[in-house]
Amino acid sequence: MAASNIFNDVLERVRAVNARLIASGMLPAAIDQSRIVVEPPRDPSHGDMATNAAMVLAKDAGKKPRELAQAIADGLAADDLIEKVDVAGPGFINLTLKPGAWTEALRAAIRAGAGYGKSDVGHGEPVNVEYVSANPTGPMHVGHCRGAVFGDALANLLAFTGYEVTREYYINDAGAQVDVLARSAHLRYREALGEDIGAIPDGLYPGDYLKPVGQALAAEYGRALNQKPETDWLPVVRAKAIDMMMAAIREDLAALSVRHDVFFSERSLTEGATDEVARTLDALRAQGEVYEGRLPPPKGAPVDDWEDREQTLFRATAFGDDVDRPLKKSDGSYTYFASDIAYHRSKWERGFRTMIDVWGADHGGYIKRMAAAVRAVSGGKGDLDVKLVQLVRLLRGGEPVKMSKRSGDFVTLREVVDEVGRDAVRFMMLYRKNDATLDFDLAKVIEQSRDNPVFYVQYGHARGQSVFRNAREGVPNLPADAPARVAMLAGAALERLSDPAETALMRKIALYPRLVEAAATAHEPHRIAFYLYELASEFHALYTKGRDSPHLRFIIQNDPTMTVARLALVEGVVTVLASGLSLLGVDAPDEMR
Repeated sequence: MAASNIFNDVLERVRAVNARLIASGMLPAAIDQSRIVVEPPRDPSHGDMATNAAMVLAKDAGKKPRELAQAIADGLAADDLIEKVDVAGPGFINLTLKPGAWTEALRAAIRAGAGYGKSDVGHGEPVNVEYVSANPTGPMHVGHCRGAVFGDALANLLAFTGYEVTREYYINDAGAQVDVLARSAHLRYREALGEDIGAIPDGLYPGDYLKPVGQALAAEYGRALNQKPETDWLPVVRAKAIDMMMAAIREDLAALSVRHDVFFSERSLTEGATDEVARTLDALRAQGEVYEGRLPPPKGAPVDDWEDREQTLFRATAFGDDVDRPLKKSDGSYTYFASDIAYHRSKWERGFRTMIDVWGADHGGYIKRMAAAVRAVSGGKGDLDVKLVQLVRLLRGGEPVKMSKRSGDFVTLREVVDEVGRDAVRFMMLYRKNDATLDFDLAKVIEQSRDNPVFYVQYGHARGQSVFRNAREGVPNLPADAPARVAMLAGAALERLSDPAETALMRKIALYPRLVEAAATAHEPHRIAFYLYELASEFHALYTKGRDSPHLRFIIQNDPTMTVARLALVEGVVTVLASGLSLLGVDAPDEMR
C-alpha cells in the first residue's frame, strides 16, 4: 500500500470497483461519486471500515441500494487488501481488512516520519484565521488564552493539510474604550509625576498594569502633557498606551508560542489614505444594500428607551439576519458593525474566500449579522465560520482562583502560563470542544498521573524514546541516529506483530491521517487532543501488559527480529504523538523531568 492514508486508499479501491460497474453499464458514466466516504463504522464489531457508496449512488443509478451494495461488495471481495465484505441494513458496506493492511500502514507511517498525516486536501486555498483580537486596554486574561490557543492550533492544522493560512489579529484601537484607556493612562502619568491621584474613579481602568505607561509618558514628556487640554494630550497618550499594551500582548502571546502574521488596525480603516468604511458603505449602497430608514422598536423594550429616528441601515435581512442593522450612531460616527463590515471586506479583497473568526462566547448574538455582511461584500462567494470559545473556570484543587492584583479584576494569561507552563496550558485548552465551558485546575494540570492528559500524552512519547535507549543493549546494531533507525525499522518483519493489542495499536496509528483531515475540515483541533490521549493510553496499556506477559515486551533478548518489529511499532507511536503534539503547539519530550 503506497498511500499513507489507508482510508483514502480504500476509497480509491471502491471507486475502481465503481469504474468497472460503469464499464459494465450497471452505473451511468457521469454518476457523481463525490459524496462517497470510507470511515470507521460506529460499531467496531461491524469491521474495520464502512462505505456509503451504494446509499449515495443508488438513486442516480436507478437501482435499489442493497442490490447496488451487493454488486460493489462482490467487486471489493476480490481485492487483495480486503478479507471480508458484508452488506448491512439498507445498503451499507462493512469491510474487514487483512492483517497485512495494518502492518503496511505502520510501515508507511514510519517512512513518512514527521510528514505522516500531512495532506494537500486544502489545495493551497488561502484561509484567514483571525484570533485573540483582544482590546488593547489591558493584559490578556485566561479567557483570551483559550481563544489564542484554539486559533493557533487550528491554523497549524489547516497549514498541515495544505491550506495557505494567514494568522491575523484585529486591533480594536478605535472607539470609546481606547479613549478610556488614554484617560486611565494619563492618571498614571500624573501619579508618576508625584501627584496623589487618590482612588481610581469609576469608569477608568484600575489595574497596576498602566503604571509603566504613566512612567514612560513622564520620562518622555516631563510635565508638558499636564499643561495641555485633553483634546491635545488625549491622542498622544492614547497612541503611547496602545503601543505599550500591544507590546505586552505580543509578549504574552510569545510565552504561549502564539504568533500572528498580520496585526490589522481598526483605526487604519478610517485614518488611512482612504476612509475604507465610507468606501464600503458606498459600495453596498450602490448595490441597494444600504439605505436610510427607521427600525421598529426592539421586542420587549420600554418605549422611552427607544429612539425613533431616520438612520443609515444595512439590509441584513436580505442575507439571513433577523433585522436590518444600524451603520451610524446619532452623532454621525460609525457603529462597530460598520467598521467590522469594512474589515471583512478587506479580507475578501485580500483574496480570502474562507474566513475563520475566533470569538468569545458572549459575541454569539453577533454571528448572524456578520455572516450577512460577508455574503453582501463578497457577492455571496465568501464563507465566514465563526468559532465561539466558551468561558474558562480557573480552579486550584477544585476551588475558584482569586483575582489578580496586577489586572485588578481577573487572572492574567501570563500568570497562568508562568505557574503551570506553556504545554499544560495549550493542551488543556484544547482538551475540550471550544463551545463547551472548560474547568482548568492549576493543581491537576501539573500532576504526574493518567488523570492529567498532557502529562500522560507527553509521557507516552518519552516512554517510547526510553524504549529505544534501552533497546541498544539488546539490539547492538540499532542506530542511535534517528534517520538511520527509521530506515532500519521500516524494513522490520512486521508480520510478527500478531497480538490483538499490537494490531489495535497499528489500527490506531493508521487512523491518524484521516483524523487530521477530518479535524481540519471541521475546524475542530480538539479532535487531535482526544486522539492523542487514546493513542497514549493504548501504548501505555501494551507496555504494562509486557510486565505481566514477558513474551509481549518490546525488547526480547533472544529474538532480535521480534524486538526490531516491536521497536517499529514504538516508532509509529512516537511519530504520531510527536506530530499531533506539534499541531497543538506542545513539546514532545524525550524524557520527563
